[in-house]
Amino acid sequence: MSLSVLIVDDEPVARERLREMLEKIPYADVAGSVESGPEAVEAIRELAPDLVLLDIEMPKMDGFDVVEQIARETAPPGVSPPLIAFVTAYPQFAVEAFETGALDFLCKPVRLARLEHALDRARAELARRGAMERLNELAGQLDSLRQARRATEEQFIWVQHRGEMAKVSILAIDWIQAEAEYVRLHMGDRSYLLRSSIGALADELADAGFMRIHRSFLVHSGKIRTIRSTRVGARIVTDAGVELPVGRKYRSAVLRLRASA
Repeated sequence: MSLSVLIVDDEPVARERLREMLEKIPYADVAGSVESGPEAVEAIRELAPDLVLLDIEMPKMDGFDVVEQIARETAPPGVSPPLIAFVTAYPQFAVEAFETGALDFLCKPVRLARLEHALDRARAELARRGAMERLNELAGQLDSLRQARRATEEQFIWVQHRGEMAKVSILAIDWIQAEAEYVRLHMGDRSYLLRSSIGALADELADAGFMRIHRSFLVHSGKIRTIRSTRVGARIVTDAGVELPVGRKYRSAVLRLRASA
């Protein structure tokens, strides 16, 4: 993997020496060479280097100022901020340098082996970033696939019927009524008893399109034919022609459904 490197140093001799050493490292690609902090900020914006070899002691805008300025800016989509390796003749800056999140700290005069080590660390970090980005992208794709599958996958409820377990498609259920510690699942002219509370089933089937309309009734919103208001409250009629009461607590939600239709 090649590595694009930006050199930033106010001393021409130091810039040239770094360039000559980088040219000896096969995978290093010198993206540019600038002599001041403001030029460094502009070059980072335009060139998007992988790594910046950044001098600390520069007039007007030092290396720490450059890092602070870049950190304040929002990178374009798909562009990660560059890795920073500080290059300085002043080792006392090392602690502060690493506190900025710098990848490495090189003391002048920089030796080729030490520079190559810094570049190897940069390549390893970029590979790790790339792997994490690919994993995050894959996780997002898998989550989308799972959601799409759940949206299209037919779901079932198992009920006891005539001494055996029967599989009932949730999509086939029109409405549900509470009966003591059971609920009755209504599908056209058929019905099945299921040992469950109406509240538990309301939570379980909310994502499947069922809505609570009464303390004793659930109905599939896609199977409501009409919703009408009366002097004593609201009532709904299912596609099968069954009329169900709407409880006062659930009336506003049902009427909102009518308004949105």
